Amino acid sequence: MEQRPRETPADLAEVLPILGRVSILGGLDEAQLQTVLGKMRRARFPAGTRIFEQGGRPDCIYVIRRGRVKIVVDVDARPMELVEYGAGQCFGETSAIGILPHSATALALEDTEALVLPVRAVHELYREDPALFGILMLNIAREACRRLHKTDEIMLHYAARKGSG
Repeated sequence: MEQRPRETPADLAEVLPILGRVSILGGLDEAQLQTVLGKMRRARFPAGTRIFEQGGRPDCIYVIRRGRVKIVVDVDARPMELVEYGAGQCFGETSAIGILPHSATALALEDTEALVLPVRAVHELYREDPALFGILMLNIAREACRRLHKTDEIMLHYAARKGSG
């Protein structure tokens, strides 16, 4: 079952080094980062926590400050690991802007601290700061394309191995 994060406000000076490495926040100036950060909350997930579940309703974008998270899918009732993320990486962003349920489950591999951006806050940015919203959406689209490209490479590699053996 999904665990609701214990949230506390985040401070820009404390998290700026991490935010500067996050792909979906690329190209934002300090004032824009402050705006986004003002909508984020810090959340802690103990090791083993299911942050969200495959099939669940997406409601947040997560930026890992400390710790590691793995993304798994259930295949024939068995978990299959897709990817692992660490500090400075984000997850949940493509589900959060889409209209479909989560396609995978996110599990904290170790005690993890994340900055959480609720989807409703992204919608607020659309009304409050369309330019910032546009940069954020472009960055999310680019990240989704990078991940799709990587998935394509994996599938081609798998298909080539399957065809030769």
